[in-house]
Amino acid sequence: QVQLVESGGGLVQTGGSLTLSCIASGRTFSRNSMGWFHQAPGKEREFVAAINWSGGNTYYADSVKGRFTISRDNAKNTVYLQMNSLKPEDTAVYYCAATSTVVARKSRYDYPYWGQGTQVTVSS
Repeated sequence: QVQLVESGGGLVQTGGSLTLSCIASGRTFSRNSMGWFHQAPGKEREFVAAINWSGGNTYYADSVKGRFTISRDNAKNTVYLQMNSLKPEDTAVYYCAATSTVVARKSRYDYPYWGQGTQVTVSS
């Protein structure tokens, strides 16, 4: 089992920045690939970014490329999502997820472990 707790969400103006953190506990964090997803009201949960176990490979949704950066610190059991140049359409609940696969995944169905989510609201 893996337990995930997100933090760092909040209200920010268009063009602002936020950094989300996700602390993991349970089975060995360094062996998990990690992902960030978001879900806006009335919409499905969507892929945002993912990182493999070592941090050597990262993947991003087209909508956030160049603006968001995913990273991890295995010594702190933490994965981060640095979000810059935020837009109103980034408004959503952001979820951290973990999977035991070596290669990071983009599908939410590949992630068995989820955090409770943190709200990000970008005002126009």
